[in-house]
Amino acid sequence: MIEVTRETKETQIAVKLNLYGKGQARINTGVGFFDHMLEAFTKHAHIDLEVSCTGDTHIDDHHTVEDVGIVIGQALRKAIYPVQSIERFGNATVVMDEASVTCDIDLSNRAFLVYELPIGGKVGEFDVELVEEFFRAFTFNLPLTLHLIYNRGKNKHHIIEASFKALAVSLRRAVAVNENAGIPSTKGVL
Repeated sequence: MIEVTRETKETQIAVKLNLYGKGQARINTGVGFFDHMLEAFTKHAHIDLEVSCTGDTHIDDHHTVEDVGIVIGQALRKAIYPVQSIERFGNATVVMDEASVTCDIDLSNRAFLVYELPIGGKVGEFDVELVEEFFRAFTFNLPLTLHLIYNRGKNKHHIIEASFKALAVSLRRAVAVNENAGIPSTKGVL
């Protein structure tokens, strides 16, 4: 079990993560919609994830969402790197009713984000612009190469949830054990 904490004037976060778990989640960020997305991510990545966050949500949800992305990324970095005997690459297209989102990842130990979800506004009280903030913080703290591409859809909840699930399935596929892979790079190191 990997444990990472982060304390700032804006947030206090504790994360526990088991990369090869059963999809069990205990999430409490104080941001209901975000909790729902992290639970979906956990379930479909087949990881076990506990997140406890106290944040300055009386201001808005930005610091909580971004900082949780930082800490989950750091926990995954500890669990994954140095990369050895795993597939390294993963991709998935996930549909949720009318929505479809594709995610491609490379556990490259290099941070790069392509984020193409043309959505804005709110889902309930949740600011949709924070979705990109989460994925950026997650990407740059893991680090990995992450492409999230919108295929179709109208319902913002469905599009966002499909993106979290597509990341989850892609990650599950990328960390799949492959003893023949050794260090999956022609460089000999990642």
